[in-house]
Amino acid sequence: MKPKMFVATRQGLILAERRENGWRADRHSLDEQPITSVAVSGDVILAGARQGIYRSSDAGDTWQQITAGLTTPYVRWLAIHPDIPSLAFAGTEPAGIFVSQDSGETWRERPGVAALREKHDWFLPYSPGAGCVRGFAFHGKHVYAAVEVGGVLVSDDHGETWQLAEGSSGDPGMHQDEPLVHPDVHSIVLHPGSTDLVFAPTGGGFYHSADGGSNWKRIYPSCYCRAVWVDPGDPDHIVLAPADSVDRNGRIEQSRDGGRSWRAASNGLEVPWRRHMVERFLQVGDELLAVLSNGELIVAPLESLQWERVSLGGKDVTAVAFTRG
Repeated sequence: MKPKMFVATRQGLILAERRENGWRADRHSLDEQPITSVAVSGDVILAGARQGIYRSSDAGDTWQQITAGLTTPYVRWLAIHPDIPSLAFAGTEPAGIFVSQDSGETWRERPGVAALREKHDWFLPYSPGAGCVRGFAFHGKHVYAAVEVGGVLVSDDHGETWQLAEGSSGDPGMHQDEPLVHPDVHSIVLHPGSTDLVFAPTGGGFYHSADGGSNWKRIYPSCYCRAVWVDPGDPDHIVLAPADSVDRNGRIEQSRDGGRSWRAASNGLEVPWRRHMVERFLQVGDELLAVLSNGELIVAPLESLQWERVSLGGKDVTAVAFTRG
């Protein structure tokens, strides 16, 4: 069956389908609502926004605004556990983590995160919010979360309790040395082959941990980055989206040797982009999608990384998710 893609934009949600001539918009939902994130499992769609979560149980035909238990309404990221379709996670601004065990109908805040936020004075350089949670990664009962600006959080009980990774101090000060991870963590990737292989794009370089977040090594030091893709079959194959600083001279590079060397992977693109960069990568089948910070969406075959623009009607894309049709 053909994959279907759900595209969060600043003007609503788009359902797109993969056709012979590329991805094409099929229908629109939540028109005029600025959507920050989207997560999909079967017919259940969760769409994050500043004012909470919109939920559909019929693949987007009808929607319900969810508020039960969501005491912090500004949702920055949503994720559904890949092995447990009913288990959903919401990361918020100010930094908080909410968990749902009923496919997003009701939510419970995990209070340990707020306690860490207050203890370490997490912050955001562009907002009055006290940090934000902007990414999750899963491996069985182990869950990781990315905090901007705060560090890496870990849970070993399906997200019920959270603590700082051993190699994450929780101190939002920007000058920290290895083996600590830089605290400005923008996303987190956990390799499916091991709970020990963790990757973190940050405001102070690209970091890798081989021991579950206890010790970190910066394997692309001189960059600001938000997005990474790690080959599920080969953790040494990495596609990274570095920039010189925030939205400055963005580009795409890849490594085949675990980050020891890097080469350009921007075929078809005029890079570096002077004023934008990649926000997120998402693999869909044998393709890699990239959400750019200027609201564009691009796609490339993983084999060639020859990129082209996905045209979905000029919407400002913020996030993507997909499911099989």
